[in-house]
Amino acid sequence: MIDFIKTNKMSLLGGAITFCFLAVAIFILGDISGYEAKKLIESSLSGINMLCNTIILASATILALLLTLLGISTSSQSKLKAAHYKQVLSIAKFDTVVFISSMILFQLFNIPITESQNLPTHWFKYVYWITLICSSFMSGMMVTVILLLYTTVTNIITIVGLGKDHYLISEDEIEEEENE
Repeated sequence: MIDFIKTNKMSLLGGAITFCFLAVAIFILGDISGYEAKKLIESSLSGINMLCNTIILASATILALLLTLLGISTSSQSKLKAAHYKQVLSIAKFDTVVFISSMILFQLFNIPITESQNLPTHWFKYVYWITLICSSFMSGMMVTVILLLYTTVTNIITIVGLGKDHYLISEDEIEEEENE
């Protein structure tokens, strides 16, 4: 885990900045009453469900496209280090967490909580804040996945498309080229 953080600190920082930006924007809204929160939940639920659907679709698509990336990686003329495949594995793991989290949040947001008569009104304010923080967190995680993917794609373009030396090219291959 520490290795993942060290290797991908810029991508994680991008996701953290996104989360913080959204969380500050939410915090600026200020304190609201339970009744106001209930109305805001009702009005924002469709947007949050759309966000979850979009993240679910995007993360499933990214997982599928990672298979294509692996095909390109293995068929390239350059022999890639294990670090490249570990990078792709990290993206797949992180993206799977995003996918599952979005799916769970989508299911939770579809519970008709605003229709409940048994829930005290003051609880809606906490439900509202939790909903906004969770959606901000999911947005930050999706930004992290995209930045991780961007790094991997630029590495592949540099190695396969441009044929330049790169730290992910195996030393064995570099030595063979120098001997020729």
